[in-house]
Amino acid sequence: MSQVFEFLAEQPVLLLFAAIGIGSAIGHVKVRGVGLGAAAVLLLSIGLAAWAGSYDVHLEIPEAMGTLGLALFTFCVGIISGATFFSSLRRSLGPILAVAGVLVASAALAVAVGGLLRLDDPVVAGSWAGAVTNTPALAAARDAAGDDTGPTIGYAVTYLFGVVGMLVAVSAALRHRGQDADAPPTLVSRTVRVEVDANLSVQELEELHGDRIKFSRVRRGETSPIRTAGGTDLLLLDDLVTVVGPHEDIDAVTRELGHTSSHHLETDRQYLDMRRITVSAEHAAGRTVGELDLLHRFGATVSRVRRGDVDMLATDDLQLQLGDRVRVIAPRERMPEVSTWFGDSSRGLSDIVPVVLGLGMAAGILLGTIHIPVPGGVFTIGSAFGTLLIGLVLGRIGRIGPVVTAMPYTAAQAMSELGLLIFLAQAGSRAGGQIGAAFTSGEWLRILVLGVVVTGFVSAGLYVVMRRVFRVGGTRLSGIMSGAQTQPAILAFANARTQYDARVALGYALVYPAAMITKIVVGRILGGL
Repeated sequence: MSQVFEFLAEQPVLLLFAAIGIGSAIGHVKVRGVGLGAAAVLLLSIGLAAWAGSYDVHLEIPEAMGTLGLALFTFCVGIISGATFFSSLRRSLGPILAVAGVLVASAALAVAVGGLLRLDDPVVAGSWAGAVTNTPALAAARDAAGDDTGPTIGYAVTYLFGVVGMLVAVSAALRHRGQDADAPPTLVSRTVRVEVDANLSVQELEELHGDRIKFSRVRRGETSPIRTAGGTDLLLLDDLVTVVGPHEDIDAVTRELGHTSSHHLETDRQYLDMRRITVSAEHAAGRTVGELDLLHRFGATVSRVRRGDVDMLATDDLQLQLGDRVRVIAPRERMPEVSTWFGDSSRGLSDIVPVVLGLGMAAGILLGTIHIPVPGGVFTIGSAFGTLLIGLVLGRIGRIGPVVTAMPYTAAQAMSELGLLIFLAQAGSRAGGQIGAAFTSGEWLRILVLGVVVTGFVSAGLYVVMRRVFRVGGTRLSGIMSGAQTQPAILAFANARTQYDARVALGYALVYPAAMITKIVVGRILGGL
């Protein structure tokens, strides 16, 4: 085996992809329906590096590859989450502060338990950084302590349980995800006969229901042609209208207007046609449904938007992205024209938008190098945090002039997964190389006890606070736990278990920035004790 490890040490690219391939294969193995997913790549890399170390072979994937992978991953997560992140931020200040509070409390607990276990302060600081799996916190602790060895040993011993322990907590959070109250509602379509003479417009009714419903078709009289519903259309007695939205809202508007009709306007294609169209033309992306003005442009309307595996109601303020599949209702003779205008090409699903990727990644990495003064020195937020912030902003903006600033959901998802796998393989090879030295220390068992206490406190604290205080559903909680731990391996596990439910990435992106800042600051404070 010595010769094999020496060969792999000379071929880091081969080592990288071998770890990704074999680790992913292991991750697909499930026991009682549960598998490690991408986290298996991390564990395999740790094991290989530690095994090679027993032959005095240093097996480590270059750090630059890991930096690239992590930056690519966080940038794409930002792009994916940007459209909804800032609106969620206004509603989620409480959970964000709660995450920071749990992390600060865990640091205080680490100091107390570390004192009882007679561990040196630098070792306690590194152990805490490993238990919350945060390398920038380790770097901050080492700088503040002026000691590389103690914090590094503590970090290496506690890191593995920091990942595995939180994986167990996330698995517990997802156990009852079928009962989540915050699941995206299933959209239904219904034809309603108007039996009241309320003289309300389509726009007024949509606003009365908080824009949770959308009228797509209207027929005035039994023999009149079916046409797309406009915001200024008044609903009159005996009109037939098609309304789209969550089941409860559709039931409510049906009771207000009349009753469910035996006619189904959506099946009558004599006047109007309906088609799913892929948004691939850049002039249509990065704009809201209302800004497209399809009713006046083509006599058409959009009732739903499918992004990834989620159907969303096409409200006027919903921003379209490349790769979205829009359900368009338009006059039959104009449907080809509408399809051409949107592009309707598979490029909309796979275009990585090189301008956005290149300049966005460069801006994020530069942002991560800026020195921020703090008491006792300076710190940088790092390339991962910088690219996440830039990705969130670009995903939210949508476009700058003629330039689309977001990537297609499918392409961003694929690139984020690739970046994640690269990072996990590199991080595992690095941690595995340190484990051997860490376990030669006579303190390793006490350090491990401290790590178990900290990780257990953070996972239990997050679970209890988010579930009991903020009533967060298990799916979103798994993303929050991943973000609070700033651990991509846990996010990958949660994504695999939920088939990439959008709530996981949103929860991750929501708390990741606050968790990262808190850990860096706390790591510096612990290192300076």
